[in-house]
Amino acid sequence: MSKAKRQMPEQSGRVGVAHGEAVRDLISDEACDPLAEHPDTGSAKSKAGTGGLLEGALTRENLQAAWKRVKANKGAAGADGLDIEQTAKTIRNHWPQIRQQLLAGTYRPSPVRRVMIPKPDRSQRELGIPTVLDRLIQQALLQVLQPLIDPTFSKNSHGFRPGRRAHDAVKAARKYVQSGKRVVVDVDLEKFFDRVNHDILIDRLRKRIEDAGVIRLIRAYLNAGIMDGGVVMEREKGTPQGGPLSPLLANVLLDDVDKVLEARGYSFARYADDCNVYVGSRKAGERVMALLRKLYAGLKLQINEAKSAVGSAFGRKFLGYALWVAKGKEVKCKVAEKPLQNFKARIRQLTRRSGGRSMAHVVEKLRPYLLGWKAYFGLAQTPGVWRELDEWLRHRLRAIQLKHWKRPQTIYRELKALGATEDVAKRVAVNSRRWWRNSAKLLNSVLTIAYFDQLGLPRLS
Repeated sequence: MSKAKRQMPEQSGRVGVAHGEAVRDLISDEACDPLAEHPDTGSAKSKAGTGGLLEGALTRENLQAAWKRVKANKGAAGADGLDIEQTAKTIRNHWPQIRQQLLAGTYRPSPVRRVMIPKPDRSQRELGIPTVLDRLIQQALLQVLQPLIDPTFSKNSHGFRPGRRAHDAVKAARKYVQSGKRVVVDVDLEKFFDRVNHDILIDRLRKRIEDAGVIRLIRAYLNAGIMDGGVVMEREKGTPQGGPLSPLLANVLLDDVDKVLEARGYSFARYADDCNVYVGSRKAGERVMALLRKLYAGLKLQINEAKSAVGSAFGRKFLGYALWVAKGKEVKCKVAEKPLQNFKARIRQLTRRSGGRSMAHVVEKLRPYLLGWKAYFGLAQTPGVWRELDEWLRHRLRAIQLKHWKRPQTIYRELKALGATEDVAKRVAVNSRRWWRNSAKLLNSVLTIAYFDQLGLPRLS
């Protein structure tokens, strides 16, 4: 999982492969559920002894809940090219054989399909998309493993856990800094998911679960190759992002480091492979950094030295947020500079003044991005910044509207229809070709905030 995009709204444009999450409450059956009516799905109760967890994962109720989650995620097809509906047909026709292979330990997962996702800094992030069938099986495994394993994790781990989210990690960081720990040890792991050592991960799993069938199946998923351009490449290390099990496996591996930090009484917050430790002095921070280098090396993981540092908590960002000191020495959150610039770049893409789109269509495209961005950065305590962004966005939209009307006669007619005074309509129409300068001041009295509210444009402030 990469940094903020992993968490940040810029992800809204990525390939639709969602991380799995244990389903607590079973959902009612759907008519298209290929597992709802199959006589060989498995009994509702898992058998005690060897293979109990795997059999529990393959019960009818658990598989039905897993299928609903996989279907709701609307992910892309994997290496076999089969989408949700096509996979449903395969399951209806072949589930008894698939289930028998799973229980016998002879099931072999398909290779994952490699997809490269562009990041705002023009680099790329690799996703490995399992087939829909393998996502179903992984989700079913997750739903029985997470309730067992998750309670053993550190309370300072917030990533991809039920009832926890990025906001919890940011709040914890703010609390530590408010308490006086103004130096942060900011650690970024280099290509974490590409470097996961299979043997070390499996060893950590065996310490938590004793089911040989589950361990064998997870090992098979780790060993499944990667298909790129029709060629399958073997994978000796790493676990691809994109499968439901990946976040849980990441937490299993990194929990070793969490436990050492806890035992030594350090204040820290971790979200997936992003970990910040807060201390009172730079000297203490250097000691922690040396400790983390040693701990990660023991897991055969590598710290990205270019992105990691010991520094002021007010000079580093964490999960897209930065900290600042308000009146009364209160520590508050704000959007860090880089995600703020990424936001503006994305808005510029969505509000280009070419293309002949209606204002309603532009707002429709903006709406999901704005809502997602606002939801993620809702902790930011900077009302002035929100107001400025709202004003800037509406300015761009007014410029788009003028460009669409284009001719002075059209501008005059449309403004009058919207209730503009004679003087305002004439003065705006006279400057018809100066889109940006003309889309402020006078035009604000016609294309008002209420006008954009009626179109459904979300406000950030």
